[in-house]
Amino acid sequence: MKGGALIVVGEDYGEGASVIQERTHAYALKSSMLMLDPRPDLTNMVRMVEQGFALSEASNMPAIVELRIRTCHVRGNFECKDNVAPAISTRQLLDEPADFDYSRLAHPPVMFGHEKLKVQQRIPAARAYIAEHKLNELFSGQRDDVGLIVQGGLYNSLIRAMQLYGLADAFGNPQLPILALNVTFPIVPEEISEFCLGKKAVLILEEGQPDFIEQDILTTLRRRDINTPVHGKDMLAATGEYSVEVIAGGLEQLGERYLVDVDIATGKTWRKGNAARRDDVAAQMAAPLPPRPPGFCVGCPERPVFSALKLAQLDAGPVHIAADIGCHAFGTFEPFSFGHSILGYGMSLASRAGVSPVMNRRVLAAMGGGGFWHNGLLTGVQSALFNGDDAVLVIFKNGYTSATGTQEIISTPDEEAKESAVHKHQSLVDRNVTIEKTLEGLGVQWMRTVHTYHVNKVRKVFDEAFTSDFNGLKVIIAEGECQLERQRRIRPWIAGLLRAGKRVERVKYGVDEDVCTGDHACTRLSGCPTLTLKDNPDPLKVDSVATVIDGCVGCGLCGENAHAATLCPSFYRAEVIRNPRWYERLAAGVRGGVLRLLQPA
Repeated sequence: MKGGALIVVGEDYGEGASVIQERTHAYALKSSMLMLDPRPDLTNMVRMVEQGFALSEASNMPAIVELRIRTCHVRGNFECKDNVAPAISTRQLLDEPADFDYSRLAHPPVMFGHEKLKVQQRIPAARAYIAEHKLNELFSGQRDDVGLIVQGGLYNSLIRAMQLYGLADAFGNPQLPILALNVTFPIVPEEISEFCLGKKAVLILEEGQPDFIEQDILTTLRRRDINTPVHGKDMLAATGEYSVEVIAGGLEQLGERYLVDVDIATGKTWRKGNAARRDDVAAQMAAPLPPRPPGFCVGCPERPVFSALKLAQLDAGPVHIAADIGCHAFGTFEPFSFGHSILGYGMSLASRAGVSPVMNRRVLAAMGGGGFWHNGLLTGVQSALFNGDDAVLVIFKNGYTSATGTQEIISTPDEEAKESAVHKHQSLVDRNVTIEKTLEGLGVQWMRTVHTYHVNKVRKVFDEAFTSDFNGLKVIIAEGECQLERQRRIRPWIAGLLRAGKRVERVKYGVDEDVCTGDHACTRLSGCPTLTLKDNPDPLKVDSVATVIDGCVGCGLCGENAHAATLCPSFYRAEVIRNPRWYERLAAGVRGGVLRLLQPA
């Protein structure tokens, strides 16, 4: 690299993260990329972004800046600098291409020379720049016999934990010296050695596993014959998020062993109080709270497919299901529990290839439209067709990459279709047939398109795919527009109609509690958050009955399931009309009068 390059990565640990953390540090080590983990302070974060570009340029290495959830939630202010227009941009175009330089290519044999340059020139240049510009921060303490080395992103949590034990004041001034690593790769051996020399002990706070930084520091000290005791994962959790409470546990062990003259009773009391409160809550409960995993949105068009699949397996028997990344991954939770593997985004059909040869029944792969375009088209469909695989693929065609906020993709309905739709309620994904045309062009011979909310039809298509005499790839296109995107279109439209005093009709489903048998089969087949249970109004019956609560968007799945699975006929469909016409008011009055006459006194 000649110019500076900075990659911003959002990463976090623990169950609070929305995606599986990959420990970017490992990629930085393997690829010899600079790794920045700035201390959560806006001025420092801005400085590290600027210095990250400069460090990248000085070392000819790309840099990664890691931002954690807590870092992104920091508030404060910083002083801005004047913008500097780049010499090359979409406005300042190059007249000529760059000169050819074979040594810049990432291709053998020249890449072998790059491996030497990384060790001989680039990493030493990076370390020199880090030390010269003091990118890592040293916070001196009132005492110097015990020290702390911390990833920059954990600094604020560390200070809070130290305050609990009286090791830092209310303003964040620590009693123990802290070396905050704003740059976690490469570490500067001279900084580490100087900090550790002469101390009774040093505690390393490194979130994530393996303990790359701890091993690096231990190796550095051993080679320099510095025998300062170093602790890390032996006093702190090996995996997971380093919350204040987790860090406090490590500080407590450090204090009991090396800070015997410091009163840490306050921190101990705080931790014991947390544990006692958890025990008290557990003791007061008859049973542990049931898990509450995330699930499909109310009215999600993908839920009906899993309902149909549950019914189809009653016909064809259990099948191996290769799941994928996306909203449909919620099908791995109750009440469906479908999905034997999730390999990667759009990789379900490809991963299925390892299972199909040893299964008597056909294997099912599921993926969304986003996964199809991202990976599934080539690694899955093309490979299955080339190898003549006999498999079933269901593509959830909801029109968007929905799990991350409904980003548009090539199969998204265009704006003209949305604007011209007379009824904004209707699904519009059928207007874009890019997926179907692509599959036809690739050579898919067996393809069926179904509307997801027609559960019985979807069930029959599954049955056909699992039992068909056709030996080859069978693709089911399950159409149904993302409910989130539909509601973003519907709600402003309805609000506008109401403001104009126009008629608005809303469909809502409900359960006749006098008819409901209380076997709860409908909830086990649906999983919709608005289809829940309530106490039976009949004092002679103990089983709770199903009920539809506010929030129902009128998708009709509950009724479809009742029909497809031949459940009790307790569901009803109601049309709630606002700003009704005069004859609708009249009809409602007549109906109400007749019903009152029929009701017992």
